[in-house]
Amino acid sequence: MRIAVDIFGGDHAPDAILKGCVMALGDLPPGDQLVLVGKAGDIFEMLEERGVDRDDPRIEVVHAEQVIEMGDSAAKAVRSKVDSSIVKMSMLGAEGHPNRCDVVLSAGNTGACVAAAMLHMRRLPGVIRPGITVTIPAFHNNIVLIDAGANPEPKAEHLWQYGVMADVMARKVLKLDNPRVAVMNIGSEEAKGTGIIKQTRDLLKATPGINYIGYIEGRDFFEGVADVVVTDGLVGNTLLKAAEGMAKSLFKAIAAEMIAIDPSLVSKFEPVVKSIYAKNDYHEYGGAPLLGVNGACFIAHGSSEPRTIRAAIRNCRIFHHAHVNEAIVTRLAEVTPVLEAFQQRESQPKESAVGANQGA
Repeated sequence: MRIAVDIFGGDHAPDAILKGCVMALGDLPPGDQLVLVGKAGDIFEMLEERGVDRDDPRIEVVHAEQVIEMGDSAAKAVRSKVDSSIVKMSMLGAEGHPNRCDVVLSAGNTGACVAAAMLHMRRLPGVIRPGITVTIPAFHNNIVLIDAGANPEPKAEHLWQYGVMADVMARKVLKLDNPRVAVMNIGSEEAKGTGIIKQTRDLLKATPGINYIGYIEGRDFFEGVADVVVTDGLVGNTLLKAAEGMAKSLFKAIAAEMIAIDPSLVSKFEPVVKSIYAKNDYHEYGGAPLLGVNGACFIAHGSSEPRTIRAAIRNCRIFHHAHVNEAIVTRLAEVTPVLEAFQQRESQPKESAVGANQGA
């Protein structure tokens, strides 16, 4: 398989991204290839510095003169910087491209990655809006969170499809037989939540084959009560980054307390702390797939380090060989009647309160 990597996307690009790719070369089976996208002269120079032959069959370089910066307006940058590494990378992931790659990966501007993927890779049949899907470690199990930033203002049908697609990913990638699907809400009671949240609940309840378990609150997220959690991009991204910050602060606090009580405790408990940290370190989980695009687009953390990129490339391979997209298309076709019934109900004129009272 071929994986295209945006070398110039990310807070620590291009050096950290290129280093991660070089590290990943040793993980690739025969026949797999990394396609490095960015300023070719710089890429070849960095490869030479690391002792990698520019003619190495595991590597191909695709030149892109421009860079979309982290602070650029996503939609505007994708339209104006057509020779950027993100846009060129997304083109390589598009069906019908003569040099097509199986997966594309970037740690760059998330909005630009989503916009470029939507523009060039398009959507899978039946998908209304793609969503970023992150696998988050918890004490009892890994949790599939969707959406983590692609769609901050979704409609109910978007959230419903997120649940369906993430359920497929949990089955195909995490190998779960009957994933528990929940919707993030301000409370677990049925009466709570916005109209969109309640519509999403009803849609998931009506979907055959979905093990919908109800609402969960933020405090329940890491308790292992659900395998798939559905939310909008604003809440999902906030939750994800808050969890990362809390994990770092917690480990610092533990280390400080041990030093204050007895400095020798640090060496005694260091293996345990390191083991727990590794299980909760986002660098070990690499990128997140943008579920719903016609191809495979992985978006890595903006602060990705070399080991993050190496892990992301490993996860790209797992995702591709799990045939997730094929399963999503099949599943969405099966549950189309649920969406059609919802859309038909929503299109009916609503009876006014006055009319309802008069009829009574």
